Amino acid sequence: MLLYGQNWTRREVEARVGRLGQIGGVRRMMLTEGKEAGTEIIEVRTGAGLSFEVVPTKGLDISLAQLWGSPISWQSSNGNVHPMFYEPEGVGWLRTASGGLLMTCGLSHVGEPSKDETGSYGLHGRVHHTPANQVNIREQWMGDELEWEVSGVVEETSLFGSKLRLIRSISGRMGENRIVIADRVENFGFQPAPHMMLYHFNFGFPLLAEHTEIQLPSSDIEARGKDAPLDWCSKWQKPDSAASEAVYYHRVHLDAVNSNGMAEASLLNSRFPAGGTEKPVKVTLRWSVDSLPQLVQWRMPGAGEHVLGLEPSNCRVEGRAAEAQHGGPFILLPGSSAVYQLELNVT
Repeated sequence: MLLYGQNWTRREVEARVGRLGQIGGVRRMMLTEGKEAGTEIIEVRTGAGLSFEVVPTKGLDISLAQLWGSPISWQSSNGNVHPMFYEPEGVGWLRTASGGLLMTCGLSHVGEPSKDETGSYGLHGRVHHTPANQVNIREQWMGDELEWEVSGVVEETSLFGSKLRLIRSISGRMGENRIVIADRVENFGFQPAPHMMLYHFNFGFPLLAEHTEIQLPSSDIEARGKDAPLDWCSKWQKPDSAASEAVYYHRVHLDAVNSNGMAEASLLNSRFPAGGTEKPVKVTLRWSVDSLPQLVQWRMPGAGEHVLGLEPSNCRVEGRAAEAQHGGPFILLPGSSAVYQLELNVT
């Protein structure tokens, strides 16, 4: 295990602590106040500076993420509000969306509220507000490496409607600032089911600053709306209460895909706060392009709503009805599944 710049054996580490949680690990806890009451949190500390909160009560999404005690994620004003307050109609999602490092959007719908012959769909779907079951945490030594994992199942079902199951694993190794997300979405019903999926990663202050470099993969870029100049994609700015959001679609080029089928986007901050000093930090998001061919970039440099979204997806964000104009939505046949692989690395 690599810790504090040095390689250690398992026994060398165990000899130096009374409990491994002194260094890092996985721990479950419950929030008890206000609209967050009843929300379960699984805290993960990697022992290398990265810590984050997995929220089983909200689709096994990831809330606050910090490096050396300083945030890398953006948190919404809602907090980790319990899904009992969720309003699925229209844009009610905005009242209870937590922000955080990752909000999953789907499984049947992504984007603007929409209607089609199957019914009405609220903003970004239901999965972020659906509690997981079969939740399991694991810490296991594999030789001199300690692996950790948080896993569970989130189901989105309806009588006479779609029956989709998300099987999620979030894993890594102690001593590494790396998060691996392995998802499988199954259609366990007996009718074809539309399936829209978007991984809403949210980055914020102090990782996001005026000097932060935004590095994007080679792609065909399309701006959504008139107020989204293409040269804004790689720039950031000070909070502006008059700023409006901008959305860009990046259709990744094949030459930007590595040998493992992954594309990547990065944020580079040359002066990230680290214990009273500053260090260069690079946060890199990688995703499987075969199942997530599009990167949606959400740029919101407002005051309070001061956030950059990098969102690998299998769809656009105009909603389910509009998706048909672009050859979608993706259909999962009965008994079939879609597999998604993502990684977040902090160096």
